[in-house]
Amino acid sequence: MCGIVGYIGEEQAAPFLLGGLQKLEYRGYDSAGVAVYNGTGLHVVKSKGRLSVLDGILQGGRALPGVVGIGHTRWATHGAPSDVNSHPQVSDGGMFAVVHNGIIENYLQLKNHLLRRGVEFVSDTDTEVVAQMLEYYYKGDVLEAIGQVTDRVEGSYALGIICADCPEKVFAVRKDSPLIVGLGHGENFIASDIPAILSKTRDICRLRDREIAVLEKDTARFFNADREPIEKEPERVQWDISAAEKGGFEHFMMKEICEQPEALRKTISPRIRDGRIVLDDVELTAEQVRRISKVFIVACGTSYHVGVVAKYAFEKLLRVPMEVDVASEFRYRDPILDEDTLVIIISQSGETADTLAALREAKKRGARVLSIVNVVGSTIASESDDVLYTWAGPEIAVASTKAYSTQLAVIYLVALYMAQELGHTPPAEMAAYIEDLQRLPDLASASLADKETIQYFASKYFNAKDIYFIGRNVDYAASLEASLKLKEISYIHSEAYTGGELKHGPISLLEDGTLVVAACTYGRLFDKMMSNVREVKARGAVVLGITTRDREESLKQETDYQFCIPKITDFMLPSLSIIPLQLFAYYVASMKGCDIDKPRNLAKSVTVE
Repeated sequence: MCGIVGYIGEEQAAPFLLGGLQKLEYRGYDSAGVAVYNGTGLHVVKSKGRLSVLDGILQGGRALPGVVGIGHTRWATHGAPSDVNSHPQVSDGGMFAVVHNGIIENYLQLKNHLLRRGVEFVSDTDTEVVAQMLEYYYKGDVLEAIGQVTDRVEGSYALGIICADCPEKVFAVRKDSPLIVGLGHGENFIASDIPAILSKTRDICRLRDREIAVLEKDTARFFNADREPIEKEPERVQWDISAAEKGGFEHFMMKEICEQPEALRKTISPRIRDGRIVLDDVELTAEQVRRISKVFIVACGTSYHVGVVAKYAFEKLLRVPMEVDVASEFRYRDPILDEDTLVIIISQSGETADTLAALREAKKRGARVLSIVNVVGSTIASESDDVLYTWAGPEIAVASTKAYSTQLAVIYLVALYMAQELGHTPPAEMAAYIEDLQRLPDLASASLADKETIQYFASKYFNAKDIYFIGRNVDYAASLEASLKLKEISYIHSEAYTGGELKHGPISLLEDGTLVVAACTYGRLFDKMMSNVREVKARGAVVLGITTRDREESLKQETDYQFCIPKITDFMLPSLSIIPLQLFAYYVASMKGCDIDKPRNLAKSVTVE
């Protein structure tokens, strides 16, 4: 959820730590800090607020010399944002400095244990407990102390650790929260995500649960939970550093909106050969598909909205019942699963805490798990029976855009693959679906071509107090995501409703001038949506309508403003209708002067429950 960076080498650590943390600002944070060994001891500087505050205090890193250090951007969980609650946290005797992502669930029990033994605490954080425990158990062997601590803490953690007794080493350990080791020449690194260290190395090792890394400037050693040495094979990061830069765009979000056609092409094209869907990484046979009695999709946030679209596609193509669950609720409702259940897990990072817990619950109950993720080698990918990667490249903006689009594309591929294996869909119909899927990248480009229309509309309504999105069937699914995008980055109150639900309560919220965005792309229910549009206009609403180009004239007769997208297979419509709605959210937030890439209180990867 937060940013971790560590360095050991021959260069000054603080400037690199600040630069690495800057690359992780998209993850969301409210304070920042660094700890560096400067030849005499561990020196810590940290501050509440943006990284620029810390950078000013440290004069770009020049004010804190030393070649070994760790840095952190914190998103508050235990204790309000403040200088003292910022990371790194330091042990009572100054022996250990620790940065931490995650939550220590039994921290209060451990803290009370240490308080009774005279240890003094200065912060409200669960992280300080880790630092204090390390010193408490330290008897000259840091690796053993780390093992003692991880044997006792419960919850999730990614820890970067430096010790005043071992200034030539950086230590790292993780459980249920991502952490990578970067391998350089005469220098090595730790980080919570690749962009932090990509300027220095492309060779990384991903730590697995309870694995410990011990870094020196020329070596990186790894140990399992029993402190036994293990070998890890490095992987090479293939995407270029420019993929994590703005490339001339004012914001990452706009860059990533515009990258959607190419991301879709990379996701779809390799998986269609000779007119058939080919999923090389999926081992579902036709017989196994036939045995599936129910499908669950489990995800959070934007990925959950992908699942809502998926329900329409799967039930149409496969005639198999599907449930879509919010991951944080799934495992607590005692779901009915067995070996004939397919659970599809969707997570951009592959580390989302609630989603990972749901995956493990599904596996425990005997279900087959297929995951859709963007990060190769992530925990969710590693623990699934099958995994399909979206190949979207890095997404830096907190508000997801191209991850949503590529997850949808993979959902279409899975649904069509299963339908293909079953053989129930007439060949001509299947060929038409696959042809439309192949056209999707070009149609997405066409949907981006008229950005100025949406920008003009946003200029008229960026000061709106409330905005409502309505739609039916797949248009309702797209409305959920459109409303979330607007809320995330513009802070305008927004809700999404099915068109038919308006008269069951929400219509009472409408006043003269209230903006309603009506998604009307689903042809079978277009006339019913026009009835809903008339209902809201009769209560004084202003309506932006979105439909396919073949219904543009009909839409003009009923709405105040219109935006049209190309026509495509019904269940693929959200892939196109979402684009103008992403743009609308972006332009509204831009005109309000919001911090678009780093909206308040949000983090890119949610690795705590």
